[in-house]
Amino acid sequence: MRIGIVDLDTSHPQNWIPIERELGHEVVGVFDAGDVHPAGYAEKFAAEHGIPRVYASVAEMVPEVDCAIIHSCNWDTHVEKARPFVEAGKSVLIDKPVAGCKRDLDTIRDWMLDGARIAGGSSLRYCYETQEWLARPVEERGTPHTVLCGCGVDEFNYGIHAYAHLAGLMPGRPLAVRSLSETTPRRIQITWPDLTEGYVIVGKVAGWIPFWATVVTERGVAQFVADAGKLYRALLEACLPYLAGETDEPPVGPEEFVAPERCAVAARASRNSRNALLLINEPDEDDGYDGAAFAAEYRAMRYPGQGG
Repeated sequence: MRIGIVDLDTSHPQNWIPIERELGHEVVGVFDAGDVHPAGYAEKFAAEHGIPRVYASVAEMVPEVDCAIIHSCNWDTHVEKARPFVEAGKSVLIDKPVAGCKRDLDTIRDWMLDGARIAGGSSLRYCYETQEWLARPVEERGTPHTVLCGCGVDEFNYGIHAYAHLAGLMPGRPLAVRSLSETTPRRIQITWPDLTEGYVIVGKVAGWIPFWATVVTERGVAQFVADAGKLYRALLEACLPYLAGETDEPPVGPEEFVAPERCAVAARASRNSRNALLLINEPDEDDGYDGAAFAAEYRAMRYPGQGG
């Protein structure tokens, strides 16, 4: 299929493009809103990566692609950038975090319920280690009773990986969320309708820690660390066949797709409510994480001394 890349903010676009091509797809153009990079960056990027066209707007890209991949680090723009493609019947892959508030997550969920082909999110949901564990017979591995997942760096832009890792290991939609700590690293309890529990540990730590998971079942305890070098391929192999129409089975259903971000938003709301137990849909529509503020911080980090 013909892929258009929307925004070049992070390191993901240049790392995904070779895999997208290896999987048989064509990257036909890019658009960059300039939230992170200076003017002229998109033209330089396109030339370096053999991409034939730089679009002046999202609207200009829509009729010339089959699928858009949205890499904007300002997650508050994801819905409006995806909307023209969804309305035109095109597929959309939304990079993590999918969105930062209940209103946007509801919109994406509703589009999927209406038949839009949308996939993506965190690559940890699709990591090979999880796939291999789930592929074992239930009689051998058991059913998750308690699952613990974690990673470092920050509590949402990067922390969403831990929520997604947990979602990939636990079937169904979570019911309730409670923050368990006031300081970083954050500790969050997530409960499923059958009272199965998951925990994530996210946020800034000294040094670097890997993506890790511990799964307790009636058959034993499994522990593994996700291979960071294989995560992008795992996500693209899971999502692109559906987005290309090669299968009608989505990688995950609509509610499950937005569940990691719903949990993160609810965890923030719980912390702001003295660590109260909240239903996953309890936060206000606009309560959540500020994508514009994160994009400004990210730009300042990438281009120190040039303003935020």
